[in-house]
Amino acid sequence: MTFRWLCGVLRVRGKTDLLLVFLFAAGFAALPVFALLPSLWGFAAASAVTYAVDEVLHTRAPAFVRRLAALQLTRTMRFAVRTVMLLALAERMGAPEAVLVAALAVFSVHFGMVIMYTAVHHAIRRRRTLSVVVRNLDMSGAGIQQSPPALLYRRFLRKLLHLDVPAHAGLLAALAAGAWQSAGIGFALTAGLAVAAVAALLGQLRRARRMPPDAEVIAELNRQLAGYRPEVALYFSFASVSRDFMYQVNMWIETLEQLDRRPLIILRERASFRYLGRTSIPVVCVPKADDVAQLELPELRVVLYPGNAGKNVHMLRVAEAKHVFIGHGDSDKLASSNRVSKVYDEIWVAGRAGRDRYQRVRHAISDSAIVEVGRPQLSSIRLHADHVPGPVPTVLYAPTWEGWSDDDCHTSLIPMGVPLVEKLLAENVRVLYKPHPLTGKRSRVAAEADRAVRELLRADNERRDARDAQEAEAAIAAARPRLAEIQARLGELSGRLTGDDAQQVRDARIPVRDGEAEWHELRAEWHRLFWQSRGPVRHQVILKQLPTLYECFDQADVLVSDVSSVVADFVASLKPYVLTNANDLPDEDFRAAYTTAGGAYLLDRACTRLPEILDSVRAPGRDPMAPERRVLKEYVLGPDRPTSMERFNTAVNVLAEKATAEQAERLGEGEVQRVVVGA
Repeated sequence: MTFRWLCGVLRVRGKTDLLLVFLFAAGFAALPVFALLPSLWGFAAASAVTYAVDEVLHTRAPAFVRRLAALQLTRTMRFAVRTVMLLALAERMGAPEAVLVAALAVFSVHFGMVIMYTAVHHAIRRRRTLSVVVRNLDMSGAGIQQSPPALLYRRFLRKLLHLDVPAHAGLLAALAAGAWQSAGIGFALTAGLAVAAVAALLGQLRRARRMPPDAEVIAELNRQLAGYRPEVALYFSFASVSRDFMYQVNMWIETLEQLDRRPLIILRERASFRYLGRTSIPVVCVPKADDVAQLELPELRVVLYPGNAGKNVHMLRVAEAKHVFIGHGDSDKLASSNRVSKVYDEIWVAGRAGRDRYQRVRHAISDSAIVEVGRPQLSSIRLHADHVPGPVPTVLYAPTWEGWSDDDCHTSLIPMGVPLVEKLLAENVRVLYKPHPLTGKRSRVAAEADRAVRELLRADNERRDARDAQEAEAAIAAARPRLAEIQARLGELSGRLTGDDAQQVRDARIPVRDGEAEWHELRAEWHRLFWQSRGPVRHQVILKQLPTLYECFDQADVLVSDVSSVVADFVASLKPYVLTNANDLPDEDFRAAYTTAGGAYLLDRACTRLPEILDSVRAPGRDPMAPERRVLKEYVLGPDRPTSMERFNTAVNVLAEKATAEQAERLGEGEVQRVVVGA
């Protein structure tokens, strides 16, 4: 418990990171001690430790570094402390006054250049911040200037502060030798390099001043959109861009690419591009509402909204288009039958269950506004009949997050997550743990439970691998280079561009479709290699985009989850699943309240039913909820024929034609009015 508490407080992930934090703290604590003793070699060793560990922590434990910054122990402050301690050491060891004055002057110049460089860098960034970010449209005609060289522009503070190393090393060498030439060389290198860096960046500032104004960039974007003539737009905004919320968009990309009509993706937060998946669809990010109004989309007929957000109103103003809430999965949460949905022309749900859900707000939502379109994303999910079990049952535990308020809190992590996983481990099953991306965002208790579950799985892996630990680690290590190579190539094929926003817009081009087959082959190879290297019995904590949720579905024999869209999607597999009943409602009441509970095994808060449930799904032919799941699948997700993709495409076409007809009618009425007024 103390270990987990320490990791939570310090924002580190494990023993190695915790050891690095202790080394970091010990190194800085030792600096004043060795400076005052004085001990040259002790100081040199402590200084080297602080330099090295500081860099490693930036890579391994960025959350700890951010915690230091919140306590005003920024990187710049840490460098300043090291410099002050060095000057104290030099004074205690009797360095000549001239050397001390020169050292103070050089370090002052160095920090002055750091301040000036930072100011110039910020000026360049402001000039290179465009009103739009674009992908998959040819923006070469916008006249955007080339980004400054990465050496000068990226991670500049880290590089610039480290220019003090020659001065530090030179002064330490001079103190050791008792001759001061090395100090002079080090001082000259530090001051000269700092001044040269500022001069080089000032040259880049001159180029940044030639950046085109926002009006010209938007004009070029509108010219490109006029050539593409988008008819359908997926519009997405979400306030929490610090987490991967783009799954709400990514799940719809392949569906959009198969439409008969030309699609466009409109995003509102710049950070969204970080998580956007591969697509050949033009993507436009427009952070400001005023700039959204500048987009010229005369042929746009249907706008699709995967989420309810305040910024949706900036697009809802487009009267020529029909506006549709498609959501990001059907669930029994209140968000899936929200009164806010009344602002849309239509609400598209997967099946009859979604339509019935909106009866909760029957006075707000008209039944005629609801269209059943299925879930096109689920076509690739492997059915229960095609699943090959492993040597031990695989349980996918995918709890939802704690919600924006206690009224919307459905997560099982807080009341029962830790005992649930402990009892799963006692049942000798393999656990795949995939928490919601926002887990712990609002609740510290949820974050602590999440860390505790991860630690339980890590410890049980160590116990299971006690005999074959070296072999298991060797398999993972052997697969790691190829996995990294595949991910790098997937990044290239995804259309993700390097550089700042302006550079990405400058480099944006219309994509070629040649890499589509390679993309799917590499994704399949990545998943195959990942699961093979992990083996059939090791627990896995799944936090990144790969492996995907649906790949985890294919690996699992049974799902344990909360009231969420994950359950509705899992129903497509016809595999057994368990819903957590953390409030211990009577079974009849729970099934009446939540549609997806109709085909579920219900798990009480104390998890006393868990062994019985696992026995039911382990033995062939015993699974008593199988008939209920078959009925529920069609109720929740709609019929198998016509396919979801066909129904979704038809719904888009019908609504687009309706919007076109209404616009023609309005134009006709306007022409009649003009004739009457003219007469």
